[in-house]
Amino acid sequence: MVVAILRAEIARLAPGDRLPSSRDLISRHVVSPVTVSRAFALLAAEGAVVTRPGSGTYVAARPVRSETDVPDTSWQAVALAGRDLDAPLVDGTSDPAPDGSIAMAGGYLHETLQPTRALAAALARAARRPDAWHRAPTMGLAPLRAIFARQAGADVSPDDVLVTGGGQGALSMVFRAIAAPGSPVLVESPTYPGALAAARAAGLRPVPVPMDGDGIRTDLLADAFAMTGARLLYCQPTFHNPTGTVLTPARRRQVVDVARAAGAFLIEDDFARNLGHGRPVPRALVAEDPDGTVVQLTSLTKPASPSLRIGAVIARGPVMRRLQGMRMVEDFFIARPLQEAAVELVSTPAWERHLRALSSALRERCAVLGGALVRETPGWKVTGLPTGGLHLWIQLPSGFSDFAVAEAARAHGVVVDPGRRYYPAEPPDTYLRLGFAAAADLAELTEGARRLGAAARGAER
Repeated sequence: MVVAILRAEIARLAPGDRLPSSRDLISRHVVSPVTVSRAFALLAAEGAVVTRPGSGTYVAARPVRSETDVPDTSWQAVALAGRDLDAPLVDGTSDPAPDGSIAMAGGYLHETLQPTRALAAALARAARRPDAWHRAPTMGLAPLRAIFARQAGADVSPDDVLVTGGGQGALSMVFRAIAAPGSPVLVESPTYPGALAAARAAGLRPVPVPMDGDGIRTDLLADAFAMTGARLLYCQPTFHNPTGTVLTPARRRQVVDVARAAGAFLIEDDFARNLGHGRPVPRALVAEDPDGTVVQLTSLTKPASPSLRIGAVIARGPVMRRLQGMRMVEDFFIARPLQEAAVELVSTPAWERHLRALSSALRERCAVLGGALVRETPGWKVTGLPTGGLHLWIQLPSGFSDFAVAEAARAHGVVVDPGRRYYPAEPPDTYLRLGFAAAADLAELTEGARRLGAAARGAER
């Protein structure tokens, strides 16, 4: 009560005016000295009053801020020192695209490629379940874990599956679970920028291992383990982002053997298993590894919708128990309605129809964009038409800067990803990553290639 009275008094007075004394307030409002003292202390802490011992309590000067004043948050640079996360480098979408731009950046499907109706129906059915809002098990719903286990193949059990909130959060959790801050982590070069950001946020040091047309160079991998003492390798053996490369059968076996010999874990990011373009997709590495060397990450987000944040970690042995412990510390469990909706979606014939239609659409888009680039940007090299995934990896001619081309492309109404973002160290050459799944249709892809040709002519160094 006294605080409210004093606030009303302060509102009527000017800065520097004296407030009633404690004795006056005690007498006028029949309250204790302690109550008045606490009221003045609270208002002083808020900066509303200034107490001058032996003189009294006065209305504090009110801060004056005009509409044009810019808040000064520069002090945070010191408080956050040493906590760089590379967040803007994750998907190239830190700045909003200009109106009318054609999207060839990022890693999600255009809404016309998403199973919107099936998702809506699945969510509606899930919401009608009598236990839809009950607490979900820490490991995830049993039917959903069984679905991920079947997708992995071989003898992977539902007990080996931990349901996660999409792939990126799972990646961050696995990095922190396996490696101590300051440790090295081997990565393909180039690789997914989100993995680099997650590794650095966990305090890890990404160490590049070069790739060629067959995937990560296994002839260099053992040396990389020996030289760095790394106990962790992150790789994308199927439809690698950004190159689209598929690790060859011989190297798939070798990469697991080398990691096992080094006493290291191999994180298999299997994000693109449902993004094939029609050809058979190789078996997951985790399906052929009963000893727990491989920890697989997978997700339903890429082939469905950015907001279906449902993924899984597949692991065996003590590492799974550690991941369960981290789950209990971080978020307890994944929201049950979303898990139920994922089960409803993937368990219906509509899901298989969607995957077949998506495969056909991605294959066509890839071919159309590749052909349009040959016509419109004859100096650019398409490193290969991938058999899965969402991107083309483009090598630029000598004399071009990837960032300059990206800026010129944005000025011409096309948003692309500079290739330098995909390297943990200095890139060996200059590249762009061009997506063919985020544009509205084939006509947009063709127009995007035309605009890139115009941008290229103005971006040469």
